[in-house]
Amino acid sequence: MPLDKTTVVDTQTIIDENTKKTLHSICEDLKERGYNPTKQIVAYLISGDPGYISNYKECRNRILQFKREDILEVMLVNFVKE
Repeated sequence: MPLDKTTVVDTQTIIDENTKKTLHSICEDLKERGYNPTKQIVAYLISGDPGYISNYKECRNRILQFKREDILEVMLVNFVKE
């Protein structure tokens, strides 16, 4: 990459992709444990109580990296795309 050129990085796209990737990973981990990831994530998003998310494989800590509003926004944007 030439050093005399300015590179523009779309940080929102990176954040959104990281959110999606993390949510998919959390869902897979919760399914692996026999939990219903949809119910756990919905309960957390509605209530704000992270206790609804199992701590299996650090799922609770991983979801807490993101604001609930950002998770909802990514989910809605992807739903509308389909």
